[in-house]
Amino acid sequence: MEVLNILKKDIMIMDLKAKTKEDALHEMVNSFFANGLVNDKKLFEQDIFKREEEATTGIGDGIAMPHARNKAVNAAAVLFAKSEQGIDYDALDGKPVHLFFMIAAPANANDVHLQALAGLSSLLLDANLITDLKKAKTPTEVQQLFKAASDKKESNEIQQPEIQDLPLIVAVTACPTGIAHTYMAESALLDAGKKMNVRMRVETNGSEGVKHRLSTDEIANAVGVIVAADKKVEVERFAGKKVLQTAVIDGIKKPDELIQRVLAGNLATFEVAGGNSSSSEDNKQGGIWHHVYQDLMSGISNMLPFVVGGGILMAISFLLEQSLGKTSTAFIFLNSLGTNAFSFLIPILAGFIAFSIGDRPAMMPGFVGGYMATQASASIVKSSGSAGFIGGIMAGFIAGYLILLLKKIFIKLPKSLDGLKPMIIFPVLGLFIIGTLMFFVIDPIFSVVNLFLVHFLTTMGTANAILLGAILGGMQAVDLGGPVNKAAYTTAIGVLTATGDGSMMASVMVGGMIPPLAIAIATTIWKNKFTEDERKAGISNYVLGISFITEGAIPFAIADPLRVIGSCIIGSVIGGGLAQLWKVSVPAPHGGLWVVLLMHNPLYFVLALIIGSVVAGTIYGVWKPKKIALIEE
Repeated sequence: MEVLNILKKDIMIMDLKAKTKEDALHEMVNSFFANGLVNDKKLFEQDIFKREEEATTGIGDGIAMPHARNKAVNAAAVLFAKSEQGIDYDALDGKPVHLFFMIAAPANANDVHLQALAGLSSLLLDANLITDLKKAKTPTEVQQLFKAASDKKESNEIQQPEIQDLPLIVAVTACPTGIAHTYMAESALLDAGKKMNVRMRVETNGSEGVKHRLSTDEIANAVGVIVAADKKVEVERFAGKKVLQTAVIDGIKKPDELIQRVLAGNLATFEVAGGNSSSSEDNKQGGIWHHVYQDLMSGISNMLPFVVGGGILMAISFLLEQSLGKTSTAFIFLNSLGTNAFSFLIPILAGFIAFSIGDRPAMMPGFVGGYMATQASASIVKSSGSAGFIGGIMAGFIAGYLILLLKKIFIKLPKSLDGLKPMIIFPVLGLFIIGTLMFFVIDPIFSVVNLFLVHFLTTMGTANAILLGAILGGMQAVDLGGPVNKAAYTTAIGVLTATGDGSMMASVMVGGMIPPLAIAIATTIWKNKFTEDERKAGISNYVLGISFITEGAIPFAIADPLRVIGSCIIGSVIGGGLAQLWKVSVPAPHGGLWVVLLMHNPLYFVLALIIGSVVAGTIYGVWKPKKIALIEE
């Protein structure tokens, strides 16, 4: 498929009316929808905004490339739009954006579509093309300019043969979406290599999979490696090479600088032992707390399927127990199945925290440390309890950083003995050290701490329970699925698994269901304050709310954060507190109203939910002015 086939003339906007980033995105999405290239405007728009939340697509030099790939797109297409006055788009260089290229790819886009999109992305690195596009007046002129740039690029590729005597640098590019930035970085590095008399081999990890995979010989003969990626890529093969790891945007904006750094050779040698790890400082981005959060979320996200599957099956088994008895086959089967799933929670949590930090060599000691955290302490301090969730989290972090330490200690081991590290040194020393620490330090200390917390939670008075429930419920609405929300949810899971008491889970579930239901109520009652698209989204929030999917409120919170989040926190605090006041208990860790029959005091759960949702919805509906709208037609 030629580039011009996806650069549609009919959808181009030669004079954007928008004055803000949000309005510009709405205007471009509307053009896609009006021309039949997108069948669900709201769904496509949500992914466009979600991509902007991850990182701005304003790449600098007056260019922005918003993009999304989802099932709402009927056919791959690129929309060109131009703003004469420029729009503040939070671009990487802080300058206004004048040229927009919104890329839409179907969820099942084939290689032909994606290759055409990649080709278009690479053309945008031509400074002359950008200058001419700013002067273009008609869609036909825009297409002609891209045709000329494409012909020029093909001609240059033919006319510049490779010289084998030049130094070779290999690179890998990847971005989370894998549509635009991946291929722009590839093109920028290739072009910079030609100008600097360097042979470049670039592997892309995009939506169409791995392309131009680097061979073993190319890696062996390279003077260095550039990994310009915003997602995890395969880097084990680069062991022993000088590796520069950086963000994909640096591959687009600073290819000359990256190549020069590799040629200078002032990079640490990449060390791998059965997983991805580097001694390079370039890989340490975002600060210590950012990395701690990422590592913890890696453990939690991998643990959640065990929590949800095991928890709901156990809850159903308790329901069957009431009617069929403890000796029934149905109860015994479902209860044992759920119990077996639950037995993996802490080992999985610890293992994947360790994996996130130290990669594959850390998984085994992480799993074992997590398992030891589930067992009653049998060391110096005898205790009938276990280290539980807290001990498991500690085990994961200790195992991960332990492997990083061992990698540094054995970094100068003779190359002929490299094979011993993943096969013997790391497994044996890792297991011995984590086992020693868990047996003599972590388990004795945290088993006592865990018993104290369990005792506190099971004996605390009504006032304390209401306060804790209100806090956990309110935390669900603070960031609508973000770190604060997940912290409250993890706390409730810890209480549920340690005590079997689902009271805190009740507060968390109520608190997480209220934001989308509040939005739904506000858009239903105060219709004149919302656009037609917002009212449609409000209806879908009824379903999301009763299903305990807090994220349904996010699009509204993006457009009006103070009013949405402020009102939802108030409602969630009230709902979470009422769930404790009325002694509601939820034995299942997910499901919302779909598991209401499994709850203790289910009518009070529904009542707490209704009161909190009505309060939040009323505050938001009254507070919201008529003229503010999420989506402009």
